[in-house]
Amino acid sequence: MFPIIVLREKYQNSDDKFWIKRGKQVINHESIHFQQALELGVLPFYILYVLEWFLKLPFYGAKAYENISFEREAYGNDSNLNYLQNRKRYNWFRLILKNS
Repeated sequence: MFPIIVLREKYQNSDDKFWIKRGKQVINHESIHFQQALELGVLPFYILYVLEWFLKLPFYGAKAYENISFEREAYGNDSNLNYLQNRKRYNWFRLILKNS
């Protein structure tokens, strides 16, 4: 929940490069959501998030979550650790009506 990111210990205190890399991805993913929430305001972000999920549920069923525009942007760019430096504001908006 905004503005807190909680990570499992294995992401931070691991000798395994996979978990360290995955931890950076998780932080980047959640940082993208943080920027989305800053753009809209926290409450409108969560309202739109839930509203979009409800609207997409009849069309996508169990995959509705994956098709929320906020998640599409975050998952699509979480491995690009420089994404937030070059991200255009409201970039999630273009993904609202995009088919999966």
